[in-house]
Amino acid sequence: MSEPREVVVVPRPGHALSARDGLAELLAAYHLRTQEEKGEAVAGVDGLPDRYRAEITDPQVAFAGDAVLLASIGDTVVGCLVVAAPVDGRSEVKRLWTAPEFRGLGVARRLVGAALTHAEESGLSAVRLSVWQWRAGAIALYERLGFTVTGSWDERDRLVCMERSV
Repeated sequence: MSEPREVVVVPRPGHALSARDGLAELLAAYHLRTQEEKGEAVAGVDGLPDRYRAEITDPQVAFAGDAVLLASIGDTVVGCLVVAAPVDGRSEVKRLWTAPEFRGLGVARRLVGAALTHAEESGLSAVRLSVWQWRAGAIALYERLGFTVTGSWDERDRLVCMERSV
């Protein structure tokens, strides 16, 4: 068996995304899984709430002012992360997803690291994120990367809000 190839993370301005970049497929998997975990499973993308379906069908518009990080191994896009446009000197990490068959290879860690570097290079003071409380593995990753739980800015139940200075 051959060694896994290096994980490469490429930042893309949201307005420059294309249908061939693999983001729509990753977002579809992310949103369908999240709906299932919330106990609100839907049969396909058409059953998702409008705001999530819009991200999948037209990510170029949905993330126009954001930075989108795509992780690849070889020619395969295996993960994504959206760095929302900064507000009050902080950016927000959203939509972190690694395709299940590529988990355990450091893809999420590399994506979050690239988001932190992006924030630092942009002169921001902090990065924040929210994560569902049942995603214990993600919370543990964020804590290992220096994020701490902070007061919530989101009114949804079962959401943990975290922040890290850069």
